[in-house]
Amino acid sequence: MQSQDLDHNDPKDENIVENKELGIWEALLPVVILVGMLAYNVFVFGDDALSGSNQFILLLGGAVAAVVGFFNKVSYKQMMAEVAENVKSTTGSLLILLMVGALSGTWLISGIIPSMIYFGLQVLNPTIFLAACVVICAIISIATGSSWTTSATVGIALIGIGEALGISLGMTAGAVLSGAYFGDKLSPLSDTTNLAPAMAGGELFTHIKYMTITTIPTITVTLLVFIVLGFTIDTSGTADTASILASIDQSFNISGWLFLVPIVVIFLIVKKAPPLLALLIGTLLGGVFALIFQPEIVATIGGGEGLNFVTGYKGVLNAITVATSIATDNQTLNDLFSSGGMTGMLGTIWLIICAMVFGGIMDGIGALARITKSLLRMAKTTFGLFASTVTSCLALNVTASDQYLAIVVPGKMFSKAYKDRGLAPENLSRTLEDSGTVTSVLIPWNTCGAYHSGVLGVSVAEYFIYAIFNWLSPFMTLLFAALNIKIRQLTSK
Repeated sequence: MQSQDLDHNDPKDENIVENKELGIWEALLPVVILVGMLAYNVFVFGDDALSGSNQFILLLGGAVAAVVGFFNKVSYKQMMAEVAENVKSTTGSLLILLMVGALSGTWLISGIIPSMIYFGLQVLNPTIFLAACVVICAIISIATGSSWTTSATVGIALIGIGEALGISLGMTAGAVLSGAYFGDKLSPLSDTTNLAPAMAGGELFTHIKYMTITTIPTITVTLLVFIVLGFTIDTSGTADTASILASIDQSFNISGWLFLVPIVVIFLIVKKAPPLLALLIGTLLGGVFALIFQPEIVATIGGGEGLNFVTGYKGVLNAITVATSIATDNQTLNDLFSSGGMTGMLGTIWLIICAMVFGGIMDGIGALARITKSLLRMAKTTFGLFASTVTSCLALNVTASDQYLAIVVPGKMFSKAYKDRGLAPENLSRTLEDSGTVTSVLIPWNTCGAYHSGVLGVSVAEYFIYAIFNWLSPFMTLLFAALNIKIRQLTSK
């Protein structure tokens, strides 16, 4: 997917390390120990686990994997080479995270995000809000091919609107991600949507058309659940909407012209401009619009009483780089109108790097290939083949912490098995997307889970159950396989 919006090394060229001396239980040992340590760590630290302790636990998991590697004659140099390759592959996403932090800062002080919330509160009432989140994010994500861009733009604004309406942050984030991944999954602009058929030996638009068979029922169920939730949730913010609107209007110069900035960013992404360039332009435009529309706010953040070159420069740079907040007479808005800037993204970046260390060592000792091959041997029937693919993708999202590997490794390992069973390649490519692409956001230490959690400011634990589209997709693909619905066979030419 361009869900990661990054200049990734060509995943089709990904080297899969095999180690014939490594047993399946040895391959699984680091995973079992890691999951146990993470579970205990979250029990002890709660929501603060992502502040640093989980990152160190991932390094300990990598150390366990390294010990297993040493016992199986894998050199330290080989393990470090795979770690270096893994970390290198995330360079683009780490830079994007920094730019998203910068963009959120200038979009806050310029009034772009407050304006989105201001107009959104007038249009979106609590009853239709969650379903509207799904639809809005699906449209943006189809247009951009990127769930990452969707979260960083309209996603942040929708989280703010939901909080102002008194709707659970987890519910709103789940609706945002459900829509974002639906659109991303079906967009021909998405890199994982292109990667999956490439791995399976299929064709892009055949793959997209075939995916609708499971994706449309899944998004339909998701929308129905959010519609029902909209009629049943008790929102505390409904009655207070008028005072919230008044507070926003008093604190910012609200204008429809501010929407030009997100429109420009989305236009650049659709036109396939490099994501970093689009985000940089969005950040700089946000800074310029802040100077034009919110001079008093910029001056205050810059440490002065009036706007001049020095206070303007300091105000914009502070918003880009460090934590900033804008005080209003409404406590809900005070919590909402704050941004961590680039500094606020460092915890997420730290998490991704540590996850890549664990995933790199697991790949370097041959554990990823060993786990996938064992799952492939369990595939005695057509349904067993689909189930093994799903399990393999989920396992790779947990162990490799990267959705690309969750597509590439099973794609390479299973492609011959599908062909031998007379199954068309789109069966494999669809299963890779239904289980590898969309579930990456459900793993806190996966690059996607870390990114969306950091950008939206909502932990994976909070939104997991409400990211209905994401966890329902693998079950839907297994249901269709079990009932033998639309399982396309190879046709002889």
